Amino acid sequence: MRLWLRRLAFAGHTAGMLLLCADVDWAGAQLRDAPIGLLTRAEASGYRETSRYDDVVNFVETVVARSPYMRTVTMGYSMEGRALPVVIVGEMEDASPEAVKATGKLRVFVQANIHAGEVCGKEAAQILLRDLANGAHREWLDSLVLMIAPIYNADGNEVIRLTNRPYQHGPVAGMGQRANAQGLDLNRDNMKLESPEARSLVAFWKLYDPHIVMDLHTTNGTRHAYHITYAPPLHPDTDPGIVELARNEVLPAITRLVREKYGWDYYYYGNLPWRGSEAEPGWYTFSHQPRYLTNYVGMRNRLGLLSEAYSYATFDERIAATLHFVEEVADYAYRNASTIAEVMREADLARVAGLQLALGATFERSEEPVEILMGSVVEERNPYSGRPMLRRVGGSRPESLPEFGTFQPTETETVPAAYVIPGDLPQVIGVLDDHGIEIERLEADKVMMVERFVIDSTTVQEREYQGHQQRELFGSYETVELTIPTGTVLVTTGQPLGRLVFLLLEPRSDDGLANWNFFDEALEGSDYYPVMRVPAGY
Repeated sequence: MRLWLRRLAFAGHTAGMLLLCADVDWAGAQLRDAPIGLLTRAEASGYRETSRYDDVVNFVETVVARSPYMRTVTMGYSMEGRALPVVIVGEMEDASPEAVKATGKLRVFVQANIHAGEVCGKEAAQILLRDLANGAHREWLDSLVLMIAPIYNADGNEVIRLTNRPYQHGPVAGMGQRANAQGLDLNRDNMKLESPEARSLVAFWKLYDPHIVMDLHTTNGTRHAYHITYAPPLHPDTDPGIVELARNEVLPAITRLVREKYGWDYYYYGNLPWRGSEAEPGWYTFSHQPRYLTNYVGMRNRLGLLSEAYSYATFDERIAATLHFVEEVADYAYRNASTIAEVMREADLARVAGLQLALGATFERSEEPVEILMGSVVEERNPYSGRPMLRRVGGSRPESLPEFGTFQPTETETVPAAYVIPGDLPQVIGVLDDHGIEIERLEADKVMMVERFVIDSTTVQEREYQGHQQRELFGSYETVELTIPTGTVLVTTGQPLGRLVFLLLEPRSDDGLANWNFFDEALEGSDYYPVMRVPAGY
């Protein structure tokens, strides 16, 4: 190991700071040596513990103070009022959205701890910040601005229990809970935006508009042999150029590089069917709906990438595997920044009116079986709770299985030119504005040819899900000429978020506002869905 001293100059100060830096080769799960006095809680405890909220905030403050390239902003607040920090890393005048965008560089957002029992991403994010402060990956700043949010579910993080995440291999001193303080899963709240955390996140994206979003998780369930499983946006309505970029360029490159450098296997996220399921044996990804964060990012014409560290790898291995994933994605983005930006620029310019897009979807079976690496585990006892936990053991066994990793539409609809929303639906109009969707209000009555959805029937789920009894509408469109009154809101699909507009406002969308009960009061006693459409080409 080679040590050296590096002087960092601070803007506005003549004095500098001396940092002790270490040049360490990576091998397996080995993590970079920390500067003296600057360890994450996980490292300092020998990986028995995970960082609490105050640990993360103090760590971030210390690291940012040591680097002229880092600034901290608050993207919003948790339900219990904790500030949600984001570290902006780059060469710019300040950390404002205007200054970040003025660099003309690709913007990469890294988010950890959306589920606060899945804590390896939170630790990896802190280690990455420390490495960047010590001069690692300095070349990235030539074409990137990084935005690192290490602790998204800040409230859930503080509900530490030894019984959270059973069977996961550590941290043995406990970890946080999945839900936020409202009892909501933040990875199901990206369409309805009912949590302050999700509203904060989307508000931040409206301002900074990251090109790439990495969402860091820990998997659960199937005993496979991958250190990381990953996924691109899965909704079939995602812009084809973004799907092509993810599946044919970015993820294959990351898989190859990690295998060459570390000898570890990464692959698409999946699970075998649950025991007792009637599903065909195969490798199944998660669902397509944009309520899931990386799918939602796809609906914004950006590249969302899910990372799932293997639950039964040791805690330090999971941290290292997650860090490898983030580093390799960022390095790919650095080397291909202009190409990535062009894919997203073209997606923003594309117009969806007149296209047939999916309202719902189902798994698409691969034409040929694929080789899936299955693994083995041994059972150990948590020394503090006495409960069993599982640890991966070396080796893998390939199994030939059909893959269900993509989706095909179950129902489609032609995208209209615009939607017509009554002005007396402030909750609906408000959530559209929260997403950053452009709206306009009629300043005078206007006679228009519109399509309105005639309701045949409706069903409401008896079982509550995420605080809702989800609704499904059945019916068909009819074309009528109506006088649309002053104050009515028009939402065109001819805007960059046109795909998101379609999925939020279509009555049959399986993740739209009707599904999430936003129109229940307006639907009471009505034969029509309150939102009408302006046909494509009108």
